[in-house]
Amino acid sequence: MCFPYLKIIFMKPFYSRSSSERIVPFYFGSFSGPPVNVTCNIFINSFGSITETTMDYRLNVFLRQKWNDPRLAYQEYPDNSLDLDPSMLDSIWKPDLFFANEKGANFHEVTTDNKLLRIFQDGSVLYSIRLTLILSCPMDLKNFPMDIQTCTMQLESFGYTMNDLIFEWLAENPVQVADDLTLPQFVLKDEQDLGYCTKHYNTGKFTCIEVKFHLERQMGYYLIQMYIPSLLIVILSWVSFWINMDAAPARVGLGITTVLTMTTQSSGSRASLPKVSYVKAIDIWMAVCLLFVFAALLEYAAVNFVSRQHKEFIRLRKKRRRQRIEEELVRDSRGFYFRGYGLGHCLQTKDGTAVEGATIFAPPVSTVYDGEAVRKRFVDRAKRIDTISRAVFPLSFLFFNIFYWITYKVLRHEDIHANL
Repeated sequence: MCFPYLKIIFMKPFYSRSSSERIVPFYFGSFSGPPVNVTCNIFINSFGSITETTMDYRLNVFLRQKWNDPRLAYQEYPDNSLDLDPSMLDSIWKPDLFFANEKGANFHEVTTDNKLLRIFQDGSVLYSIRLTLILSCPMDLKNFPMDIQTCTMQLESFGYTMNDLIFEWLAENPVQVADDLTLPQFVLKDEQDLGYCTKHYNTGKFTCIEVKFHLERQMGYYLIQMYIPSLLIVILSWVSFWINMDAAPARVGLGITTVLTMTTQSSGSRASLPKVSYVKAIDIWMAVCLLFVFAALLEYAAVNFVSRQHKEFIRLRKKRRRQRIEEELVRDSRGFYFRGYGLGHCLQTKDGTAVEGATIFAPPVSTVYDGEAVRKRFVDRAKRIDTISRAVFPLSFLFFNIFYWITYKVLRHEDIHANL
């Protein structure tokens, strides 16, 4: 029954200590001693809310720091360690750690402060705290949505230079992840790069350690919501090649509908992405799909134009024939004039044969022009365009798909893995 009270009695001297306890614990009480080594490790409880528009991510971690302060060593108490109240943190020295790439953070106080302070007999201090962090993560979206992102967490000292304080990772399992951790769009790779990111400012050199998380995007959502619908829209635009060219409302309506749908689909794909200056993989796909459906609409315009050319052709032939008849009438009138004045009994034609002057008034033999044959010839040309398009459009889109998926899913994917 007396054991809890003994612990409280032992803790009282910590409250009565002076403010000198908040000075960096140089060894042996000398101000020329070596810097304090603070060993850090983190446990990731949740990882998510990776946002491309703001280029940041959110995670919940247990941050643990351990260092040695000889002033807190004890021998009187039999236990190897003491778990103290978090309010004791204001009475001892602790590292001034902060997250260099932090955009927002908060502590957890439900149902009490989520902090742990443990002191060992040799003066070692274990300080653990639960935090929710929003950290910046610059992303390269050139391969989106088949990209792999590297997000960094940097732990840095704010006020103590490396002459006073040095951070280092725990030797074993410095970064632990919860077993049931899942991300909606990404897969968190097992390998994490641990390193140092020492910062050099005009106020001195400050210790910094970092961990890099490799996140591989799962494109299942984009495959269902963007790639497959746009693929079906492109295939739907090819249906117009099998519709009769005389059914203008059907073919024009189908072409305009697919173009507008593809435009809406393309706008939706960019809604959740930042306005970057470079071209992304999804942009190339959407642009080519839009180009194909627009080309299908222009193909009908070409077919309709060719099928109606027989009218223009017949009109031009009639015009030329009329001009030729007028020219012949002019020549005939001149020959009659010469005959009346006795300038010749006959006129010589172009081929050298002579004709009687009286025969110049005979009407020229009109060439019978088959308008139906001309019309059929131009209609056949228009149908040939449709027939060629039925093969050219699918084959071209197939070649684009082969090139696209090999480039982004195989070649660039291997390059990214090689650079990790």
